[in-house]
Amino acid sequence: MQRRGFLRSAVQMTSGLMLAGTSQQLLAAQSAAAERTLRLYNIHTGERLKSTYWVDGHYQADELQRLDYLLRDHRSGGVNAIHRSLYDRIHHLQQTFNAREPVYIISGYRSAASNQQLRQTSNGVARGSLHMQGRAVDIRIPGVSHRDLHEAALAIGEGGVGYYPNSGFIHLDTGRTRRWTA
Repeated sequence: MQRRGFLRSAVQMTSGLMLAGTSQQLLAAQSAAAERTLRLYNIHTGERLKSTYWVDGHYQADELQRLDYLLRDHRSGGVNAIHRSLYDRIHHLQQTFNAREPVYIISGYRSAASNQQLRQTSNGVARGSLHMQGRAVDIRIPGVSHRDLHEAALAIGEGGVGYYPNSGFIHLDTGRTRRWTA
């Protein structure tokens, strides 16, 4: 049994290192890319969006507004600007897995009232959640295991990455670098 555990750890460490190398290569390629396109699906509103939000080294203001609207607070309808690096991280993960399906948005922006409501009915919702500042997003990618998505997000090496295997999503934010499992 100890040997099996050792082998499992070795395989996980090796795959993590390979994924980290892949992530660094993809981030470099993403920086040089002429275009970045996201395909997203909001699970609460049923809306889908394909958006080329980066063209020739520049964010596209009209496309960012469309993305921000898709990631709005579905409870209140409030819209807030989402931190642009979150879109880049989602794009990176979409590219990492060559996702055929759109990235599912579980939660983007949340108003303070929506966040408080969630705190009363759910575990693990932070009082000062970065969702309220447009600095956090919860996602999943159909056909990609939550564990693999989590590992790829960790390999980016920036911000917070939460793993919610029982709820079926990962959390990304632009706060300090940290990780947790709920």
